[in-house]
Amino acid sequence: MPSHEESPGVGAAGLKWAVLLVIFLLAAASCTPNHPYRPAERGADIFYTTFTEPPKHLDPAKAYSSDEYSVLGQIYEPPVQYHYLIRPYRLVPLTAAAVPKPVYFDKRGGRLPADAPPDRVHRAVYEITLAPGLSYQPHPAFATGPDGRPLYMDLTEEDMKGISTLGDFPAAGTREVRPEDYMNQIMRLADPRVESPILSILEKYILGMREFSEALAGELEEVRKARRRAAGAAYNQSVDEKQNPIELDYSAHPFEGVEKTGPRSFRITLKTKYPQFVYWLAMPFFSPMPPEAVRFYSQPVLAERNITLDRYPVGTGPYMVEVNNPNMEMVLTKNPEFRGETYPSEGEEGDREAGLLADAGRTLPLIEKIVFKLEKEAIPRWNKFLQGYYDSSGLTSESFDQAVTISTKGDATLTEAMREKGIRLITSVQPSTFYGGFNMLDDVVGGYGPRARKLRQAISIALDYEEYIEIFNNGRGIPAMGPLPPGIFGHLEGPEGVNPFVYRWDEARGRPVRRSLEYARELMREAGYPEGRDSEGRPLVVTFDNPWNGPQFTPMINWYMKRFRLLGIQLENRTTDYNRFREKMLSGNFQFFVWGWNADYPDPENFFFLLAGDNSKVKFGGENVANYSNPEFDRLFRRMENMDNTPARLAIIERMTRIAQEDSPWVWGYHPVAFGLFHAWVANVKSNAMANNTMKYYRIEAGAREELRRAWNRPVLWPLAVLAAVLVAASVPAVVSARRKKV
Repeated sequence: MPSHEESPGVGAAGLKWAVLLVIFLLAAASCTPNHPYRPAERGADIFYTTFTEPPKHLDPAKAYSSDEYSVLGQIYEPPVQYHYLIRPYRLVPLTAAAVPKPVYFDKRGGRLPADAPPDRVHRAVYEITLAPGLSYQPHPAFATGPDGRPLYMDLTEEDMKGISTLGDFPAAGTREVRPEDYMNQIMRLADPRVESPILSILEKYILGMREFSEALAGELEEVRKARRRAAGAAYNQSVDEKQNPIELDYSAHPFEGVEKTGPRSFRITLKTKYPQFVYWLAMPFFSPMPPEAVRFYSQPVLAERNITLDRYPVGTGPYMVEVNNPNMEMVLTKNPEFRGETYPSEGEEGDREAGLLADAGRTLPLIEKIVFKLEKEAIPRWNKFLQGYYDSSGLTSESFDQAVTISTKGDATLTEAMREKGIRLITSVQPSTFYGGFNMLDDVVGGYGPRARKLRQAISIALDYEEYIEIFNNGRGIPAMGPLPPGIFGHLEGPEGVNPFVYRWDEARGRPVRRSLEYARELMREAGYPEGRDSEGRPLVVTFDNPWNGPQFTPMINWYMKRFRLLGIQLENRTTDYNRFREKMLSGNFQFFVWGWNADYPDPENFFFLLAGDNSKVKFGGENVANYSNPEFDRLFRRMENMDNTPARLAIIERMTRIAQEDSPWVWGYHPVAFGLFHAWVANVKSNAMANNTMKYYRIEAGAREELRRAWNRPVLWPLAVLAAVLVAASVPAVVSARRKKV
């Protein structure tokens, strides 16, 4: 027990610590404790956005998904791009001096007119001349010593001391872009080691590409055979090629379809007329790739440290990768070697009034830095957007009602709370389709006889996608009548565009109405499945394969099961991980599935090829996941795919659409409507579903953003004041007691 003399000291110490705690709490309250950025970033010219999963590929020969393109589009530059403002979508030059126009030749080498029919075209030649002033971003691959030799080739472990990221290399260089760089990238698309996802498509069109790819595969196999013979039984191909990468000699094999024609020009030759090819020239696949970068990244000591082309691109675009920490953030900073493209000076009606031409003629990019933050969970991402820490946001079902209200006419408007913050809503129908599909190779749901067609039509009626859109998409979608979304040539509105096998046109309402469940049940009876049972009374069971892991997908799966049950069909759910799901699609081990497709380019061929017989997933490894193969449809597709947009092409498209509607290999699903939210301080925002390089046009009013962040995130002081008062009050009895004892 302490002596009486010690008691006053204890009371004084309690009071002292209480006062210090109050001072600390008040000081802490003067800051914004939840500000997620470094102090140096406050007020800086930075655009903040998010990603939910790290991009798998940043190599433009491999990348082929929207999350990858959101990064790649800011770094790599193909020859052409989509005009940011004008609709319908229009191609304009990017690194090319002009949008290349094909020149057609017949079998004798005679030049043909631009409207020559595809069956007369033997060669289609695209001459591409590069714009002046194109240079690569600073990169160690271009760094050279006084003797002109690369500084960072043949690197050893000793050389790599202190280097764990690309930014750790002390020196970097640059050089001008050459036609050979574009040619090198096209050759990489044919390289079997790269495994480009578009090789099978391009082989159909680019002259000599298939033969070049086969020659590279042969060379690769010969090298591997030689190494196996030399190493004997101890040979391990995977380990060997990591330690000693194989170098293929592109120049040793002829490639007729790609040739240099001048100091700043090259030529691509196609085997046939293919007007859509110019759209491919707007994709990162056709960006220049310097051989120095490929050789630099082939070094094993770099691969061991994950310093690869898939993580650190080498581009000519407005931005370059400064930080790539996939578990936290990706940072793109302004490319000092960027040539200085300018903001467009023309748009469509209403753009000037919307302020979208205020920066006309200004040098791009308008933002110094882009920061992608990893946010796997929707709620934290949404809350940080409301706090002003992210400049843009999508909408999930959880946040939809907080942000948007739907009028009685079906129009979407922002809630009052969002308007008070100055948030803007950007909406647009996407050139995409989300559909359910049947395996046309299956004995039950597949086939082309009337019984099978009626079964699929009945299911298509029962799957009420109007209901699905309302429940799971908050109304953000348009029910599909066929494969073509709005904005694509061949998409028809009104009575002419209705799918008569699933809908009927209601003249009184002026819109299509889904056919009744009773009508669908009658189709089931005609198909031999009255009440969902076969001729022997057994229930019809259909398997449903999907990669929808996680509790958030359970309501969607249950919805499909409920809708099938309305026809008496038992839907057997078979959820697996995505890799297993893809294997099932490749092997044909499924009956019903759901899938989606985003347009690569705004042309009907890019949707109809999903139903072309020679693009079957099981037989040819293509994107026709339903394995649909109708000889008449395929015949019309071969005529349509290479045609210009003429009335004749439109007539063929209408016939193809009707064939597909009747066969019903898909439940046509819906075309999504994108909802994007942007804070008032982000200028020059316009939805462009085809372009992936739009961030260079954005402008940030950083000062206004910082003021609003402070206003929206002021510390709440009264709980701290109450806590301080409680602590002081609690110390009073001890002080009084101590003084009494002292007296």
